[in-house]
Amino acid sequence: MSRVLKASGFVALTVQMLWGLAQVGLRMPGGPSLPGATVGAHAHFGVLSILAVVTGYAVADVGLTGWMRSVAVWGFVAGQWLLPATIIVGELAFPPLMVTAFLWGALLAVSMALVAWGVISQEAAAAGRTGGVAPADD
Repeated sequence: MSRVLKASGFVALTVQMLWGLAQVGLRMPGGPSLPGATVGAHAHFGVLSILAVVTGYAVADVGLTGWMRSVAVWGFVAGQWLLPATIIVGELAFPPLMVTAFLWGALLAVSMALVAWGVISQEAAAAGRTGGVAPADD
């Protein structure tokens, strides 16, 4: 399942880069000005895409299982794609849609909280073990 999250991140980064190239082409001298929503959504999409890749590796590393893993992965995928889409559609075509940005933001926050819980509980479990300290240990 973390493969879904990593793939979503890399596909989204590809889309984001193509989107950026199109924006640069449109912004060339003499080109039309772009709505601020498309620039802001592009930036959000890029950051969320990078976080999707990193989170995909973290979900696998911390060993989240069951419903926690499902919510962490699918909540992030939904938020990653739907938050920037909401910004664009809400600003340019259908403003009442903007209220759903809170839902997508909440999904992202819950996903991060679950991964954080996985890291914290993994650290707590590791604290009870005896063994040597490696240079990479925090």
